[in-house]
Amino acid sequence: MIPGDATFNDLRSSLRGELIRAGDPGYESGRQVWNGMIDRHPLLIARPAGAADVITCVQFARSNGLLLAVRGGGHNVAGFGTCDDGMVIDLSPMKDARVDPQGLSVRAQPGLTWRDLDAETQAFGLATTGGLVSSTGIGGFTLGGGIGWLMRKHGLACDNLLSADVVTADGRLLRASPRENDDLFWGLRGGGGNFGIVTSFEYRLHPVGPAVLGGAIFHPLERARELLAFYREWTRGLPDEVTSMVAVLTAPPAPFIPPEHRGTKMISVALCCSGPGEEGREAVRALNAFAPPASGAIGLMPYTSLQSMFDASAPFGINAYWKTAYLSDLTQGAIDSLVRFAGSMPSPLSAIHIHHAEGAVQRVGEEESAVGHRDSPYILNLLGMCADRGQSEEVTAWARACHREMEPVSNSAGYLNFLGDDGQERIAAAYGPAGFRRLRDLKRKYDPTNLFRVNQNIKPAARSSRARVSGT
Repeated sequence: MIPGDATFNDLRSSLRGELIRAGDPGYESGRQVWNGMIDRHPLLIARPAGAADVITCVQFARSNGLLLAVRGGGHNVAGFGTCDDGMVIDLSPMKDARVDPQGLSVRAQPGLTWRDLDAETQAFGLATTGGLVSSTGIGGFTLGGGIGWLMRKHGLACDNLLSADVVTADGRLLRASPRENDDLFWGLRGGGGNFGIVTSFEYRLHPVGPAVLGGAIFHPLERARELLAFYREWTRGLPDEVTSMVAVLTAPPAPFIPPEHRGTKMISVALCCSGPGEEGREAVRALNAFAPPASGAIGLMPYTSLQSMFDASAPFGINAYWKTAYLSDLTQGAIDSLVRFAGSMPSPLSAIHIHHAEGAVQRVGEEESAVGHRDSPYILNLLGMCADRGQSEEVTAWARACHREMEPVSNSAGYLNFLGDDGQERIAAAYGPAGFRRLRDLKRKYDPTNLFRVNQNIKPAARSSRARVSGT
């Protein structure tokens, strides 16, 4: 049902925030999300000023039968922050953050990006695990797990969630924590946006920065096989303070890249050493001793600079198609396949990322969060990206072909925040059978009509399900 002018005006008058529809100033920019491949036209875009506005918008969407999309930073690669012919709740105006430096925590609203939140927490020399691109919103990132530079020492972003205020599908505002609605708290930590709209996140903070040992070194692609084999052995002995990743990319025209390497394919190792221990520095020395890098350096740098190191590789409006998988090892077969597809990357913005997890990521049990596959040491992300939309089919085909080639050396699952719109089978695989059953029961309890379905959707379990929904 399409609301008429009177209904629309009633909604507008009941909100402290902004309400936009087609033809209004700001509609065209307001309907756009980070991924330029996504081109959708919602009926309404609401920008709440606070939790009361969010409740009003949820009740309006439910009573009018509107498809509902929720947007924080808008970085979701599948474009779940918008929809056609429905309502978008754009949380970007909600940007308050309150740091408790004595209690080592921060309460943050969902419109914040990691750049915003880091600026607040670093004023006190504190941080929590955040995104690798600083313009990413904190909300979807946290609800989907949240890998970042601090994860091996301090866990995923969702592991650092202490509590959350959530507007559920029936318009209630609930507090979810280990002591209140603990079943909902479990599902929020990795279950995506399936159970409601979080209007406030409370995170645990850790002493980090303002300077950390970090950066990136680059080698020509010809060294890729040798470097990946070294990386496999190097990561097996890393202390938890060191979080690293490999990136195969086209070298940008940056000052730290020698002119002869700019525009060529290179392989990079980037890292963050988040603690003062000598073990971390020894690991960095071992990496530097592998071979003299062609460019780049690892040294002391502001944590906020490390957090924005990859920003230029993910500009707003880029055309993006990703495929993801978990790897139990960097076998020689996996290395050979990755190197072969690295050589055929179809655009200078396409890339291959290998994230090393383990450490604190593996020490969180399935009873504590919904995140699956914590035992996998590596997370693979194949980024088919291009500036020219006319090249979208080519980069998509490349990512799909590489993913198919990696299937024999990976599992059938993928990290939730890197998944595209891949369907129920891939969503279920991201959690595993037991976790997915529990999530479906939780969905039935908190969103039985599947109002929140523009996401990596977990459909409510049928009434006959006997799977347990319990606390943590």
